[in-house]
Amino acid sequence: MGDDNDNNNNHHESPPPYAPYVDPQLTAESGAVHTDGRIDVNLDSKFAKSLAEIADQQQEVTPGHYYDDTTPAQSISCDVKLNIVIQIVGSRGDVQPFIALGNALQRHGHRVRIATHDVFADFVRDSYLEFFPIGGDPAQLMAYMVKNPGLIPQIRTLREGEIKKKQLMVAEMLDGCWRSCIDDDPVSQEPFVADAIIANPPSFAHIHCAQALGIPVHLMFTMPWSSTRAFPHPLANLHSTSMNARTANWVSYGVVEWLTWQGLGDVINRWRATIDLAPVPGTEGPCLAEALEVPFTYCWSPALVPKPWDWPAHIDVCGFFFSDPSPYTPSPDLAEFLQAGPPPVYIGFGSIVLDNPQKLIDTVLAAVARAGVRAIVSKGWSELAGPVDANVFYIGDCPHSWLFQHVAAVVHHGGAGTTACGLLNARPTTIVPFFGDQPFWGNMVAQAGAGPDPIPHAFLDPQNLAAAIQFCLTPGAIAAAEEIARRMQTESGVEEAVDSFHRQLPLDRMRCSVMPDQVAVWTYTQARQSLNLSKTAVNILIEHNRIDAANIRCHAINPIIIENRRWDPLTGVLAAAGATGSNMMKSTGEMFYNPYKEFQRGRRAGKSSEDRRVIGGAGRPPTRSSTSSLSTQPSTQQQQQSSMRRSSNSSEQSQNPFTTAGHMAGGALQGVGKFYGNYLRGVMIDIPHAAAEGFRRAPQLYGETPKDYGTVHDWRSGAIVGGKNFVGGMTGGVAGFFTKPLKGAMEEGAPGAIKGFARGTLGLATKMPSAGIGLMAYPFYGLSKSIESAFRSKTPKVIVTARLREGYAHTRIMQLSKEEEEEVLQVFDVLVSSMDA
Repeated sequence: MGDDNDNNNNHHESPPPYAPYVDPQLTAESGAVHTDGRIDVNLDSKFAKSLAEIADQQQEVTPGHYYDDTTPAQSISCDVKLNIVIQIVGSRGDVQPFIALGNALQRHGHRVRIATHDVFADFVRDSYLEFFPIGGDPAQLMAYMVKNPGLIPQIRTLREGEIKKKQLMVAEMLDGCWRSCIDDDPVSQEPFVADAIIANPPSFAHIHCAQALGIPVHLMFTMPWSSTRAFPHPLANLHSTSMNARTANWVSYGVVEWLTWQGLGDVINRWRATIDLAPVPGTEGPCLAEALEVPFTYCWSPALVPKPWDWPAHIDVCGFFFSDPSPYTPSPDLAEFLQAGPPPVYIGFGSIVLDNPQKLIDTVLAAVARAGVRAIVSKGWSELAGPVDANVFYIGDCPHSWLFQHVAAVVHHGGAGTTACGLLNARPTTIVPFFGDQPFWGNMVAQAGAGPDPIPHAFLDPQNLAAAIQFCLTPGAIAAAEEIARRMQTESGVEEAVDSFHRQLPLDRMRCSVMPDQVAVWTYTQARQSLNLSKTAVNILIEHNRIDAANIRCHAINPIIIENRRWDPLTGVLAAAGATGSNMMKSTGEMFYNPYKEFQRGRRAGKSSEDRRVIGGAGRPPTRSSTSSLSTQPSTQQQQQSSMRRSSNSSEQSQNPFTTAGHMAGGALQGVGKFYGNYLRGVMIDIPHAAAEGFRRAPQLYGETPKDYGTVHDWRSGAIVGGKNFVGGMTGGVAGFFTKPLKGAMEEGAPGAIKGFARGTLGLATKMPSAGIGLMAYPFYGLSKSIESAFRSKTPKVIVTARLREGYAHTRIMQLSKEEEEEVLQVFDVLVSSMDA
């Protein structure tokens, strides 16, 4: 991920997304992971070939869906003021660009909260932004990355128990991200509820928080994370096969996402249960952001990496985020060194921690001498230092934005921020990548001609480093860097990112019906018609008895429905049956494990009770006088003794063998209940629904776009979709059987008629079964959704309470005049009268 483009050299580099564990079979089949964090993607694996088929189908079914580079992005004015939470996991360098973004959003009137690691509290608040701690330690993340620089942990890490620690840290950060959306400010105690979320992908909670709140989410990142045919995933190594190169690039994103989800899926789904969200299906988790078309803004310069042609309109490339540099005065010895000769070459590797820093500094000094240049060497986290040399200056903390103006070229590890800062200052760049996306940026710089090919740190030696430095000093490299800088200086990455964020907002759904410049957070329903109302409008209307609080509910600005998509009936039914079987096996295990757990609990309770009796009988029994004196003790002591007696009685009861046996029987029955519950759900709901969906989507296998009848989220929508699918499937299957041969004959003659007959027959064989099965499957599936929602009421109540509290506080701050309140009432009355009419 990114690093600080105006940083002190000892700041952390953040890791790529964490994957505490993966499916060994999938990993072995799909890709092998190197110690530099990159993945050798096996393009001949079944998984990769399946992804390639999907890529080819998408290219065939949705022509014209891809980005048109000739269409300029349009700016949009957003007069609705929002509460925005920006969730960031990573290093200081990952946080800093969002500081600049947050300040820009503030200038547009939004309230901005930065939610990130606790250690950045002062950094955020010093920038006049609100801060919310999400937990997690960047130093530990960096240490983990040093051991495991990629997505897959090394064997040594498994033995040392690091996986469990990282799972716990990710779970802590997921919970922290959720609380950042609804909790009061930790310092001022001012209520806050998010109206929109901006996040970098490794925060992982973003989509799920947005789903729970029904609000927009927008992802921003410094490295490619969206599938494209233009170039492979930054963490993927592709090897030449018979697969088309562009298809292979697209496949690499699926493999990396799949491996990431394998490590995080269980952690995320366990956390989703705590906020009353259903688990994400294993087939949907890896591609969730793309399936939901979540808006994405990439924070790099299109002068370096243009937007790929196959990224749709909801993905933007806006430019690097640069904040205004702070004033800096160099030390006298640094100023003297800069004036003592020609501009030096900067060499630094930031927060990279090396096992053998002496070897690296020896290599650097030998290369500097061999290239015949002067150098400024950044000590960094590895404390690089060598003997005194008139041509070498060792530097500690110094902002890159100032330093890079005074050097001839830069050599570094390839963090996005450092790369951007060097190029903005027109400095040719040599990148020595260590892990993550660093090789990607090295390749991009080399392709632009602003530097040599990247030199992996394991292959660095005085000869190739000296040759790279000399390449950077050539007229061609200097001219290429100057051209990139010229184009970058015309960009305004932060403002363009703000425009991108505003442009992707569903503003029509966000506006209050009564106060259009405020965001709607409530829906008021009357006579089957509804109004979207802001928190201020609702408070005024309730205060003046215009509405009853019982008739309002939270307004879902951006409903997110995660479907378990089926590609064809065979794989759909097999997947549903497999999931049902897996759940039944788990419940079978509970039939035996639950009684054992209750038995062990009874034994522990009995042992604890016996220990207390031994301790309690260690002295003389209390005499009558002592007992009498006890009755005169303060009530708190009496309560403590009473509590101890109750605890003792409870323990006596727990160790009773009949009680323990009852608990064991109850545990076994609980497992039996889950077993039959999973069986009935699978047979009556999941498998029929998978079959209906699989048959409905089957026409895409032969090039026909399947009909979309909407999504099922409750019993009502289930009945509607079932009815539409029945009518559409029956009429479409029968009509296609006759019309497709005729259409084919008219277009291509006899061969066309044969093709049309085949397609018509396939349509009849898929659409009619979907219609028949779906007539019951979709309503049952919707009914199950409604029942599940009824039991998941805790989090919605929490959100309502938080919204009401924040609304009252907001109304007090606004302090509308009587005239303004009267205007709100009048507009509401007019709207309600039109609803009644």
